[in-house]
Amino acid sequence: MDFIKSKLSSIGSLLFLMGLVSAILSIFNYNLKLLIWIDLWGTFMGWVIRILLIIGGAAIYLYTAKDELEN
Repeated sequence: MDFIKSKLSSIGSLLFLMGLVSAILSIFNYNLKLLIWIDLWGTFMGWVIRILLIIGGAAIYLYTAKDELEN
């Protein structure tokens, strides 16, 4: 079970960082290759997806890292 939580923690931090880097690069009209599809639905939906990546990644990371910190 600890193996799964450690992997989920890594995935959560990856999602958070990808969303954050994508938001920063979007200001300069750049984007990550993995996230080019975000802006296909328009600018507003692109920002909604970026924000959801940041919030979702942080939530997954904090939820799984909380148990690691308690031990």
